[in-house]
Amino acid sequence: MTLSRRSFLKTSGGCILGGAVARQGFALVAKPEHPAHPTRRIYPLVEGWLWSRSVPANGHLRGFDDSGFEHVALPHSNVFVPWHGTDQNSYQFVSLYRRHFTLPAGEPDRRVFADFEGVMVASKVYLNGTLLGEYFGGFTPFSFELTQHLDQEGENVLSVEVDSRELPEVPPFGYEVDYLTFGGIYRGVSLRTTGGTSIENLRVTSFEVITPKPRVEIEVFLDSAKTALKVKPDTLEVEIFNDAGTITKRRQRLSPSELSAGHATLSISGVEGLKLWQLHDPKLYSVRVRLLAIGQIVDEQETRFGLREARFTPAGFSLNGEIVKLRGLNRHQTFPFAGAAMPKRVQRRDAAILKEQLKCNIVRCSHYPPSHYFLDACDELGLLVLDETPGWQHVGDSELWRERYLDNTRRMIRRDWNHPSIVLWSIRINESRDFHDLYVKVNALARELDPSRQTTGVRYFQESELLEDVFSMNDFQFPLKAPNHPLYLNTEFVGAEFPVRPWDSNAVNQEHILRYARIFNQLNSQAGYSGGLGWCGFDYQTHADFGSGDHICYHGVMDIFREPKPAAGFFRSQCPPTEEPVLEPGFHFAMSDEPSGFKKGIISSNCDEIRAFIGRDKVWHHIIDLRPEHEEFPHLAYPPFYLTLPDGNDDWGDLRLDGYVKGAQVISRSFSGKGIDQAFEILADDSELIADGADATRVVLRVTDEYGAPRPLCFDPITLSLDGPAVLLGEPIAVLSGGRSAVWIRSTGEPGIATFKATHPHFGVKILTFRIIAEADNHRVL
Repeated sequence: MTLSRRSFLKTSGGCILGGAVARQGFALVAKPEHPAHPTRRIYPLVEGWLWSRSVPANGHLRGFDDSGFEHVALPHSNVFVPWHGTDQNSYQFVSLYRRHFTLPAGEPDRRVFADFEGVMVASKVYLNGTLLGEYFGGFTPFSFELTQHLDQEGENVLSVEVDSRELPEVPPFGYEVDYLTFGGIYRGVSLRTTGGTSIENLRVTSFEVITPKPRVEIEVFLDSAKTALKVKPDTLEVEIFNDAGTITKRRQRLSPSELSAGHATLSISGVEGLKLWQLHDPKLYSVRVRLLAIGQIVDEQETRFGLREARFTPAGFSLNGEIVKLRGLNRHQTFPFAGAAMPKRVQRRDAAILKEQLKCNIVRCSHYPPSHYFLDACDELGLLVLDETPGWQHVGDSELWRERYLDNTRRMIRRDWNHPSIVLWSIRINESRDFHDLYVKVNALARELDPSRQTTGVRYFQESELLEDVFSMNDFQFPLKAPNHPLYLNTEFVGAEFPVRPWDSNAVNQEHILRYARIFNQLNSQAGYSGGLGWCGFDYQTHADFGSGDHICYHGVMDIFREPKPAAGFFRSQCPPTEEPVLEPGFHFAMSDEPSGFKKGIISSNCDEIRAFIGRDKVWHHIIDLRPEHEEFPHLAYPPFYLTLPDGNDDWGDLRLDGYVKGAQVISRSFSGKGIDQAFEILADDSELIADGADATRVVLRVTDEYGAPRPLCFDPITLSLDGPAVLLGEPIAVLSGGRSAVWIRSTGEPGIATFKATHPHFGVKILTFRIIAEADNHRVL
């Protein structure tokens, strides 16, 4: 069936805002923190939400008729987001979410909280018509207690009024911002039930890690009900464990003064057998803390941690006593079609792309704290993180704006302080001028909350006052400015001054690669540079004041669909060939329409030698041997190669490049010289999804030559359809951008088989099937 765009958005694309499901039957199903002792229960609220684009009168009341609301699931974007040309005003409105629920048996007399991971921009939260409170900020978590206003036996209604306008008193707003924030409840929401006293947070710090017997310190933060406790907790139990089992377990008395203060510290020394968290082997451990009263468990909480010593020094960045030259990229959290409202799997995939495909060892979360799922993946992969407070150049004049900035920073640090991947708190508003008193306050705050980590602030001028530990600099000139402080990190370069579209010419792509190669060559030339993070990993949506005329900043080494541009090959090539042999041409192999024909091409590779061949009718003849350009790039371990054709266009055909390391061939790539689109392929990142109403995966659409190389001048329309228990995050007709595009497939709450069909006007139909499986651990909202 052929669908118009409007009907598609209503029947399928509208499901970006959640699958159409009946309100009845959405019972709460608990996810205990520890199944053997379910003292703390978490109820993820994924499905079952009702949404209105406007806020009707009395819409917060429990008895309000919401039968006309739209059924949605979280994470949720309040508008469909086209991959480019997004109207920055389209999502700036106030909407209403409602969620009906009934507490399961066994929950009366327990405290109940609603925990929000991220709502853009401001929230008013009601329960059964009573305003619980307001929160202003779209990137940091917040919670409200529901206990006093709950109907313990009947139906309750949690309603959230979401203001997604760019409110001038909420960071990063107040002036212009070079990214879009979008709107809606775009991260998760859960109900949490606890006893009268609960563990509010844990902070794990490790000491003497480069010794046989490190020390682990666990700070426990408690939250007690205002009413008198029948039985007061008297003991803390801490257990350190991993997948193999318990490593150590200790108990410690909880004094009345500690209970009253809501804070206690446990220290475990001489723990043997713990391994370090390393980039190549990121060992993780878990801490479980139990709160006991007269021997009975009152509450418990777990968190992961890693043992590592991370410091910026005058000799460079040191991880566990070894200097590591930092090489990374900046990352925005937004995507086509759903804005920032992407679930766990998609967030984790970005971290995997940066670490495994682009070979980065660090990422900067520009310019706000990311999803905790992204940070979890960084911990597991060994990808270092610079975590950043929300902001962009502007610092508001009002005390309210500045208090919210300090509060954002506080919440970021308290949420993220146990992630071993995080090595710097970026606590100054990105590229702002100096504000001495404010930045003295924020540094004092960060150091009080987490003395174990250094602070930084990202600047654009070297004359800036340094109040942080590390001087971070956005420097788009070449050569880079010399470091003017002992601890110095380059945090942005190239992209913002040199946008590259996926269909751009060979000359543009070659310059893109060379700019990165020259800068990393300079960064490697002296210890005073700790390393650098290019701007940026992925293209992203932006305001009309920025971008290339279609609200897109084409600043990434990958496009907005997470498909690589030629400059991505340079980053990939900087890993040793023992990890992965890489050979990536920085050009589209085609006869140039210039009189001189094909000129010098650049190749990113970690090989010692490349042998080039021209082929016709599958008969290849050798034309030239290439060596890396060590003379031009003496400080790169793996410099680029230059390819010239000895006989130019007179000896034309297909191109084959064979890469050698220590005399042995390790890789071969071939590229068509025919100038003809030869094949159409569709590739999914995953073939299975969880039937939770949120899980999603990407499907890439590509037109290639006969060797699988993309055709960057192809802009063909692809007709899409999807059947089964899943919805399409995309449009029914995808027009290729530089030979490629992508959509995402999102599960509903039902298991089964989903069939995805893509039809190319010349190459016909390609089909993928997805298995949508029920959750084994039974912690979703049914």
